[in-house]
Amino acid sequence: MPDLTTKFIGLSLRNPLIAASSGLTNSLEDIVEFEKSGVGAVVLKSLFEEEIRIEMKKDLSKMTQESFIYPETIDFYDNFYDVEDMLTKYLTLIGEAKKTVSIPIIASINCVTAEKWPYYASTLQDAGADALELNVFSLPSDFSHTPEKDERLYFDIVEAIKDKVNIPVIFKIGFYSSNLASLIHRLSKTEVAAITLFNRFYSPDIDIENFQVLSSYVLSSPDELPLSLRWIAIMAGRVECDLAASTGVHNGQALIKQILAGANAVQVASAFYIHGKEYAGQMIMALEEWMDKHGFNTIDECRGKMSYSHIDNPAAYERTQFMKHFAGKE
Repeated sequence: MPDLTTKFIGLSLRNPLIAASSGLTNSLEDIVEFEKSGVGAVVLKSLFEEEIRIEMKKDLSKMTQESFIYPETIDFYDNFYDVEDMLTKYLTLIGEAKKTVSIPIIASINCVTAEKWPYYASTLQDAGADALELNVFSLPSDFSHTPEKDERLYFDIVEAIKDKVNIPVIFKIGFYSSNLASLIHRLSKTEVAAITLFNRFYSPDIDIENFQVLSSYVLSSPDELPLSLRWIAIMAGRVECDLAASTGVHNGQALIKQILAGANAVQVASAFYIHGKEYAGQMIMALEEWMDKHGFNTIDECRGKMSYSHIDNPAAYERTQFMKHFAGKE
């Protein structure tokens, strides 16, 4: 069988499939099941920056006045959730996972500022985390902000975190940017080990009967694959760090496509919610069978084969209009 061994952020993974941060990666039992299913690594369910700041004795009434906090976070804490106990359990989970499984364990923090919380990252490292993923999202909705000010957040976080940990740091970012290619390229020149394209956050919907704003579209769909596929293909081989693909990967074929586009690793969550953790085995088998069919012995032989830098018509990834498909149709 083909060798699926993958190098990602300096770690050796048995294959490029990673269980992404979600409610399915929140316990030792979950992690053990994912290891049995065959994934190459697990990203733990994210801690929120707000949780860490409360741990640091921040006053909740003051936090409600801060512009950075997500509205749903207030509802979460109004239930008097024991944040300090939760953080202790998170560190314990890392330690227990490292003693129990052999695959890499990646801690995760959902952060929206570069203020105060980064010192806590060192405790995740001390607990045994193999790497740290920073899930960063900045919605450019403030009219008073310039694009440069919005994107400065990413670099402020790099500056704040770089002296706190020695383990690899991954940035998981969104696609909102005035110049996404430039942002990814500049981030790759910092001390981040990888960039994950892209994250998915709270999406609003409207209840037209009760006149309420609701959370919806929690899981991704296969229709979302082209967005990350396009940008992995465009940036692969043109950045100075690894790239991980995320969002819309729902089967083995999508996993193969992201590797062909140039992804060093591929994160999956929604497909596991739909099909179960054991579905990872089917995705990996599909990759093995495809590699064997096409004569690829290692992942490196096929990775990036269809990236922007390696195809005869790279403009195919930059085309934005359906001229060929809709020309002449009324």
